Amino acid sequence: MTEPEAGNGPQRPIPPRPEAPPGAARLDAPTEPAAVENHPEEEPERESSGASSKVWFLVALAVIALLLVGLVVWLLATANRESADSTPADVPTPGSVVTTTAPPPSALPLPREAAPADFRLGDCFADFAPESQKATIVACDTPHSAQFVANYTYQDGDVYPGADALRAKALEACQAVTLAPAAAQYVLNYERVYPSSTSWEVGDRRVDCFVKAPEGNVINASVLP
Repeated sequence: MTEPEAGNGPQRPIPPRPEAPPGAARLDAPTEPAAVENHPEEEPERESSGASSKVWFLVALAVIALLLVGLVVWLLATANRESADSTPADVPTPGSVVTTTAPPPSALPLPREAAPADFRLGDCFADFAPESQKATIVACDTPHSAQFVANYTYQDGDVYPGADALRAKALEACQAVTLAPAAAQYVLNYERVYPSSTSWEVGDRRVDCFVKAPEGNVINASVLP
């Protein structure tokens, strides 16, 4: 089909171009984007409140932990102090000379027989014989011939040092003793007792010092302060 030529016959008028498609925004009047309003004061406070609670919770835990640590330290210190207070003063201390300034009362009943391992500093003995395997412990205000006044205890792992070294250590223990004025009433000698190589092998590590009256059971008081 041929197009009609200009001037030939009537022509249909061209309708005007619509200014904009129906329902579309005008190109020369763009719409403004909706303003986004920020309202920080309207934000939920739960998150910040939760963070604060967490901080206080951690602080509380730290305080409780410190209190528990302090309690444990206090209990340990108290236990150690009570242990030290309950330790008898005459318990042999390895590696040091031990003397007594307040002899404890011997275990009752008295008199009684005891082996050297059971002697306590301050004990008094009737008819004392240092080479004997037993001795008779008596009250110090009754007649006796000797009193246990000092000792030195070697370490468990020490090698047997020999008789000369043991005698010298026993003399050192005797020289460390301070006697009470009552000792001046009697003629006294120091008696040193120490382990043999045989007793050393079975755990005897104690070197002992006694004061002894050569006249026998003539002492009627403790010679220790």
